[in-house]
Formats: sequence, C-alpha cells, structure tokens
Amino acid sequence: APWLGHTCGEVCMLAGRVLLLLTVEVVNSAIEAVVDRISFDLHDLSKRAKDYGSAAVLIALLLCALVWGSALWRRWLG
Repeated sequence: APWLGHTCGEVCMLAGRVLLLLTVEVVNSAIEAVVDRISFDLHDLSKRAKDYGSAAVLIALLLCALVWGSALWRRWLG
C-alpha cells in the first residue's frame, strides 16, 4: 500500500480494503464454527448462514481486487 498510494488517504484505502477482507473472513469462520457447533446435521438454515458468510467474503474480495486493481492501473498507466 505505501508503494502504490500517492497520498495518505490512498494508502489507508488500500490497507483498509485488505483489513476489511480479513475481518469478513474471520466473521465467516466464526459463523461456520457456530453452525458446526450447534449441529453437523444438514439443515436449510445452516446452509443459508454459511452461504451468506461465503458471499460476504466474495464481495469483500471483489471490492479489494477492484481497489487494488485501480491503484495498479493508475500507477502504471496513469
């Protein structure tokens, strides 16, 4: 992030996206652990909770890739 960001705000935005991704991943792991702790039986609500957690990780990952990709684009082509 310090290499790509030109200003303090850009560095914070790049680092913040990675920290957001890690935070969402930890929350997703917590959701999965709670669901598995309650029961290993297959249940529709358990599947939905895990799917929503995984979707949140995917959205955070795409956001992170978009921000970092635009920073790389700006650095090399801008």
